[in-house]
Amino acid sequence: MTAACHVDLADRFRRLHLVGDSPPFRTLLKAIEQVMHSDIPVLIQGETGTGKELVARALHYLGPRRGAGFIPMNCGALPTDLVESELFGHERGAFTGAHQRRPGLVELARHGTLFLDEVDALDLRAQVSLLRFLQNQEYRLVGGREFRHADVRIIAASNRSLSGQIQDNQFREDLYYRLNLLTLCVPPLRERGDDILLLANYFLAHFDAQYDRGSRGITSEGIEWLKNHAWPGNVRELENAMHRASLLCLEGPIHLEALCFSNPTALPTGAATPATSHDSPIPFTQAKKQAIDRFEKGYLQVMLRRAGGNVTLAARMAGKERRAFGKLLKKHGIRGDRVKIAPEG
Repeated sequence: MTAACHVDLADRFRRLHLVGDSPPFRTLLKAIEQVMHSDIPVLIQGETGTGKELVARALHYLGPRRGAGFIPMNCGALPTDLVESELFGHERGAFTGAHQRRPGLVELARHGTLFLDEVDALDLRAQVSLLRFLQNQEYRLVGGREFRHADVRIIAASNRSLSGQIQDNQFREDLYYRLNLLTLCVPPLRERGDDILLLANYFLAHFDAQYDRGSRGITSEGIEWLKNHAWPGNVRELENAMHRASLLCLEGPIHLEALCFSNPTALPTGAATPATSHDSPIPFTQAKKQAIDRFEKGYLQVMLRRAGGNVTLAARMAGKERRAFGKLLKKHGIRGDRVKIAPEG
């Protein structure tokens, strides 16, 4: 592949939010590149929050099936008695409440990709049905008699060891080998080195643009904290931290206190905060009130700006009743019709 093609592929990965340059992440991208044009089942393994669905989307949208649908299904979010109906659909009258025929996700994903997240959560009966479908791409609606065929690529993901599930008799070994034709392992954020800062700045640029903030960076203390934090929630935790920090810091670079706002215990020992940088430290309750007031004021201003100064719309966007939202505006001396509205970028 030419250098120009590599640059183009890297840009396409970035547009799919796969950002990073560390050796383990480059290994993952290389593996995606090697299999994205095939139709084989793929098993994606990695800790919660590492970006397994992003990898699945890359396999779909960079491959030959990108013109058809990418259909995700969280296997752990459905009651066990509804899994087969969700996967394969049901006929009218198949069970109580089935008032009409309903297509399943397999049918919706025809010629595309069906992504089974938390595949280890499927019960053994649903695993048998999935295994049969993988063997010949045939299925039957719940309550139906006719076998149907669907050309669908299956991509599965799990944050647990499926081999361990097999030993505990919770996952079928034959299904595992059907899904495990190729396994992609998504590295945890703590093993990705400088990718942490690449991602932090990537998310910051995204949220600053969303909230009409100017271009800015991160303080040296904030950078050190980002590099040294354990990130148990991986990329999702980092994204949430940068989203929150973008909201809290109305201007200037992102500081340590904004990054640690939801978890003050994550502040490094001896770190100065607005509450502790005085010669005489203020009481905990007062410090907490100050932090909450700063967050509320910044959040209200952002919501009003996004709503064009319309208080009713801003309240709806914030998920609060109009009256309660109005009380918060009055508390912080904010008038909806006086909020400076910046044009959307």
